[in-house]
Amino acid sequence: MEPATRRLPKRPRPLATWAVALTMALAATACQAQNPMPWRGGRQIPVGSPVVPAGVQRMADLPYGPDPAQRLDVYRPEGARHAPVLVMVHGGAWMFGSKSAAPVVDEKIDHWVRERGFVLVSVGYRLVPQVTVAEQAQDIAHALAAVQTQAPGWGGDPSRVVLMGHSAGAHLVALLSASPALAREGGARPWAATVALDSAALDTEALMQRRHMPMYDRAFGSDPAQWRAVSPMARLAPGGPPLLLVCSSVRRDDPCAQSRRLADAVRAQGGVAQVLPQPLPHGQINSLLGLPGPYTQAVDAFIDAHLARP
Repeated sequence: MEPATRRLPKRPRPLATWAVALTMALAATACQAQNPMPWRGGRQIPVGSPVVPAGVQRMADLPYGPDPAQRLDVYRPEGARHAPVLVMVHGGAWMFGSKSAAPVVDEKIDHWVRERGFVLVSVGYRLVPQVTVAEQAQDIAHALAAVQTQAPGWGGDPSRVVLMGHSAGAHLVALLSASPALAREGGARPWAATVALDSAALDTEALMQRRHMPMYDRAFGSDPAQWRAVSPMARLAPGGPPLLLVCSSVRRDDPCAQSRRLADAVRAQGGVAQVLPQPLPHGQINSLLGLPGPYTQAVDAFIDAHLARP
């Protein structure tokens, strides 16, 4: 059996370093919340630069489509061969966000690439109102297909790809996982597993029919047919990959309830789904993933269980 991962020598991190990393992650999350518009005047405003450790190579802005937003950033260990691949889809209310923002990639680079020997791919995609949410899902499917095609050239294994997303990105990866036909339409082949980090839009129809934040109207519009078209719950079909639904247990809008309902529906169709509640705010569900502790260990356990192959 080929091992699912290989570990690189672990860089020592004194306690003071962890404190600084935690403080920076929280500050970055707060900054994004206060300044949520990195796209202005048709161009993307930088919201932070990723920290690329020694021994990790970065290939930035690889195209998977003709639009300037359809780009991939690849982080690979030096000398990677047949490495598992983690594909990350950023959040931002479907209307903003950056594939290179520090809370999106920094701890994931350090943990999965530097420590565990994965290839990490961070996906940029077109944003509302330039496109609809349904078209964003098509972007992610095309990006996934490009990753599966190009992974061997990066030292990655296209048969061991994990799809991960946070917030709006979590909704998009959950949608593709719930409806494998949408992924196939974009050229993607089946992948090993999906990790959705704290989406409150998993049952989009139900969300839009009750009191909700205005950002959902801007993203999903007023047409019930469109709500259904992008609802993971409504589009659920058999044959999707194993799904881990991480949810914040401290949010007022209770994303864990939607996660449990979707997981129950997946299992009722014979699929695999788990719910992982975390007592963390929405931003920290993303920015703290990769730091040592039970949260990262639980996500690792799910990923490893579905990457193992005979």
